[in-house]
Amino acid sequence: MGALERSQTNSNSMQRVKVYRLNDDGKWDDQGTGHVTVDYMERSEELGLFVIDEEDNETLLLHRISSDDIYRKQEDTIISWRDPEYSTELALSFQEATGCSFIWDSICSVQRNLHFSNLSNEAFHSVNSELRELPAVELSTLPLILKTVVESGIADQMRLTELLLNDQDFFRKLTNLFRVCEDLENIDGLHMIFKIFRGIVLLNSPQIFEKIFSDELIMDIIGSLEYDPEVPHPQKFRNFLKEHVVFKEAIPIKNPLVLSKIHQTYRVGYLKDVVLARMMDDSMVASLNSIIHANNATVVTSLKDDSTFIQELFARLRSPSTSDDSKKDLVYFLHEFCCLSKSLQMVHQLRLFRDLMNEGIFDIITDVLQSQDKKFVLTGTDILILFLNQDPNLLRTHVVRQEGFPLFGLLVKGMVTDFGDNMHCQFLEILRNLLDTYALSGVQRDTVIEIFYEKHLGQLIDIITASCPTESFKSAKKIEGAVEGLGDKNGVKPEILSNICELLCFCVLQHPYRIK
Repeated sequence: MGALERSQTNSNSMQRVKVYRLNDDGKWDDQGTGHVTVDYMERSEELGLFVIDEEDNETLLLHRISSDDIYRKQEDTIISWRDPEYSTELALSFQEATGCSFIWDSICSVQRNLHFSNLSNEAFHSVNSELRELPAVELSTLPLILKTVVESGIADQMRLTELLLNDQDFFRKLTNLFRVCEDLENIDGLHMIFKIFRGIVLLNSPQIFEKIFSDELIMDIIGSLEYDPEVPHPQKFRNFLKEHVVFKEAIPIKNPLVLSKIHQTYRVGYLKDVVLARMMDDSMVASLNSIIHANNATVVTSLKDDSTFIQELFARLRSPSTSDDSKKDLVYFLHEFCCLSKSLQMVHQLRLFRDLMNEGIFDIITDVLQSQDKKFVLTGTDILILFLNQDPNLLRTHVVRQEGFPLFGLLVKGMVTDFGDNMHCQFLEILRNLLDTYALSGVQRDTVIEIFYEKHLGQLIDIITASCPTESFKSAKKIEGAVEGLGDKNGVKPEILSNICELLCFCVLQHPYRIK
């Protein structure tokens, strides 16, 4: 098969690159955009890099891979080298980091074999060199399928990936065969199927991941990976997912695509962190993280564009008939929803947070901060920090309004409340952000600072003075009952006093005139 034909079957985004050549003026000239493969050079047993133009299928680059240490990987998406044949610097800029990692690993593998053997041997000639089609999926052919998958050389992996993608029934038949082997307790067959699926996963193809992570196949894929021959007893991955993982809908989600993506995201995360943890490299981690990121973006986009869903969420949060447990579940969902919004483009993130502010999210957080459940309170502060990271002016605008004063007071109270092991640096971070004069406009600055100095600074000063030995008895009477949950005013935690001092030092720098 010629290089031109090969390129036409592998035109996916993972292989998409720009080719650059360094000119005599020391500047990089763009030679065009195409798709890169590692394959045998024509009428040769030497392996090379082929880049075929994506528009006219012309060869943009043909480079024989050298055993010399001439290649450099820059950042996550660039491979460069000095071509000894043409005495010039060349570079490939990849569209995706996973594609760059794959080609880089391929170059390194070629170089290792060049160092330790002659190219005339069969280091890169595997059983798949003349692979035309996949073996039939039957119990008797499992050894041949296994040999086909795990003995693929670098040049054959692209062909194997193509055949797997073009065969509509291969994965379904293989998972059906897995069920048969499991029913018959055919351990040898289960071990072979484990190795087959492990080899397929290690191809690290986004298109294959899209197939095997579908709702129809993913649980059987996870089941097949329970039978690792190197582990004495089968794992219990499916049992954990079915019996110990409970999907709790704080509010019903009616969109089946959203539900499917939520379930898939959890399962892919479980695969990444547990099932495949021992066999993953950086490029595969990046591929699975990319799937999770894309799913999160789909879920958040679908939910934020459903106005009835958002309205129903806040209606339940505000309803006096909603039980405390249900309200907690709704707030935890809201926190997760805000966290997932990081998957959106920046402009859509900002629009979502503004919509949540207009729906009254800060009033909801004000109620949350008055809870006796300290874990629940800290969830509320986490949501506020997400808003500050996105657009601090949204929270400041709320605080300068009259209804925002209770929220400010609750933040100060939170900073001087003992949260046990979960200390409360969140409160300090939020207050410093609100009092940052360099980030405030004139009206906002004056109002926020006025609220803090008139209503709350004295309370913090009293706690500091009450903790000083010589002043403790005088000051204790002043602040008696001022701060709930502190108990003995002489027993204030050092972490609380440290946070108060840090905030006051911040105020000295920010408002030197006012704090006098």
